[in-house]
Parts: sequence; C-alpha cells; structure tokens
Amino acid sequence: MKAARFSTFGGPEVLEIVDLPDPHPGPGQVRIVVRAAGVNPSDWKKRQGLMDEELPQALGYEAAGVVDELGEGVTDVAVGDRVFGFCPEEGAQAELAVLAHYAPVPPSLDFPGAAALPAAIETATRALDQLGVVSGSTLLVNGASGSVGSAAVQLAVVRGVRVIGTASPANHAYLRSLGAEPVAYGEGLVERVRELAPDGVDTALDVAGSGVLPELIGLAHGPEHVVTVADFPGAQEHGVRFSRGDAGRALHVLGQIGELIEAGRFSLPVAGTFPLADIAEAHRAGEDGHVRGKLVLLVG
Repeated sequence: MKAARFSTFGGPEVLEIVDLPDPHPGPGQVRIVVRAAGVNPSDWKKRQGLMDEELPQALGYEAAGVVDELGEGVTDVAVGDRVFGFCPEEGAQAELAVLAHYAPVPPSLDFPGAAALPAAIETATRALDQLGVVSGSTLLVNGASGSVGSAAVQLAVVRGVRVIGTASPANHAYLRSLGAEPVAYGEGLVERVRELAPDGVDTALDVAGSGVLPELIGLAHGPEHVVTVADFPGAQEHGVRFSRGDAGRALHVLGQIGELIEAGRFSLPVAGTFPLADIAEAHRAGEDGHVRGKLVLLVG
C-alpha cells in the first residue's frame, strides 16, 4: 500500500509516499480502505524531530473509510460499513489503516468531514472533563476558532456552559455562530474578558499555546482551574495541567458525536483538502497557522 512517511527530520520536503506492507487488524480492531485522513500539528512536530526520535516514521492517527477486514471478535460493524476513528499506532495517512477505536460515520457527513473529527473532539472532550466544566459555569477558551478550540466551544455549549472565546476579529462572527462570546487576543485580553465577566471565569482552556497562561490563571482564580493542550513548558512553569492522551483518552465521544451532528448541534469545518501525494503542501498550509477548521488528506 502507499503511505506517507519520512526518513529524516526536516521541512515538508522530507515527506515521501512509499510502499509499505498491508496492515491487518488485531482482536477488536478493523481495517479500512482509507478515503480521508486528518492532518494535525503533531504531524509537523514529529517531522521536525520535536516529539519522537526514531526513524523512519509513518504519519497520521485518525482516518475515515470503508471497512474491508475485521479483527477477531468484532461484531458491531461489517465489511462495507463507513467508519471513522483512531489508529492504535501511526499510519492513518495511507491507503489502508487499522482502527482500534471507531464509530459509524454520521449519515450527513462525507469522508473528509468524518476524518476531521477524532483528534479534535477527543482532545476537546478530555480537556473539558479534566476541567470539570458544568452547566451554568463560564469557560474561557484561548484559541477558540481552530479545530480543537471550536470543538471545545460547541461541546461546552451542549453542556450548558457560557463560553468566552479568544480569536482574531476576522473569526468573531464564526465564534458567535458556535455559541461563544468572542474577544480579541493580544494585549488587553484580561480587561476585555472582564468586560464580559467582571468576576472572571470558572475555568479556562488554552488551545493556542500563545503564552497567556498567567492571564488565564488570574481570570480563573488559580492554576487548578486551567488546562492547556498546547503549552507544555508554560504548564510546568505555572503549575497548570497539561492535557495529554496518555492520562486517559475521552474515546466515548466517538460514539456520541453523531447524534449531536445530526441534530445540528455540532459541526467541524474542513478548511482544506489535499491529495495524499501533496502531503507536503498540507503541512505548509497547516504550519502557516491561519487555518480555521481542519486540514484533511484525500486517499483513494
């Protein structure tokens, strides 16, 4: 099968499409013919050598496609079903992928729309669960217009939470459409938030990693009420929880999101699609940092 891989660290030019052996599912897993695979910031961090040291590395851990092989004990889906989900290891950006956690593609979604979901909704749900956000509380989301941020906004609104979200002014109308009250990021952020919430907020989620953890701590009355998914050094410095999947993933959201999508209560825009062969261009677009929504590779 064709798959995306890199054999040396560096810029997007080190990415290549290579032939790899076909994978096969283990117990409880399924294999899909991949139609679309999500692209995430961790992809270019890995490519730059900022996360894992081993080489070569295959890429991608979320995909959507059609089931073509069942692992032992799988009874909840059949060959030919449309599913989306997570790979047990890297390698979703390929013609075939094994999914260890999966759910049916919501009827109203195409494959790119489904492939955009897993990482964003799992990360957002995990962070909200760790913050303990509850109905009637106020949440501040720093970096609310990206894929994880917009997922967090909508999933918090579903829980009955008031959401204030930071974004550039160009994205304020979009945040309002999701149910958030937008504020501009940058100098004066604290004052702008306090205009909306004079007593501060109950919890704060940092998705942008833009160095504002001290401000979030002040607004949320202490580091214990703040979670970041993007600023590991800042979390260590300021005593804030850094949310990572190895502390327990919120995989239950895969099976729950379809109902919200079909009810019109959740959507995640696909910002752009690229053929698998153009993966380097997808990385360049993502690293540019001005994407609203999710970048997706089209396969097959």
